[in-house]
Amino acid sequence: MTSPWTDQTAPALDDFARLARAALAALPEPFRALAGDVVLRIDDFADDETLAGLGIDDPFELTGLYHGVDIGRQEGFGPAPEPSRVFLYRRPILDEWCERGNVGLYEIISHVLVHEIGHHFGLDDDQIHHIEDSAD
Repeated sequence: MTSPWTDQTAPALDDFARLARAALAALPEPFRALAGDVVLRIDDFADDETLAGLGIDDPFELTGLYHGVDIGRQEGFGPAPEPSRVFLYRRPILDEWCERGNVGLYEIISHVLVHEIGHHFGLDDDQIHHIEDSAD
């Protein structure tokens, strides 16, 4: 008998993008509206320049990244800033999914996305972790 997993492949970048868009659409209002201008980007890994800038040697250590000006620091006048972007990194997320084994892929993608959207709202890592711990 053939195992049902023998013909399976890892979810592609497009699959991740679809799951990330669904997670973004599932955000409650007003968070969804405030995150509406954020550009989602899915890559296999962060580029070498990004990793070096963050002092990260192992590309599997970075599952997501926010790049932009948080909404609390955006000015209403003047030149338009570069759009805010959330990067999700497929291979590190897949690695975490496989290692954990007790959480669905959508949940991990959603968790990383919400964490990065938190940065868009002006929260730092400590504040985000405090909110996450309070929700558990």
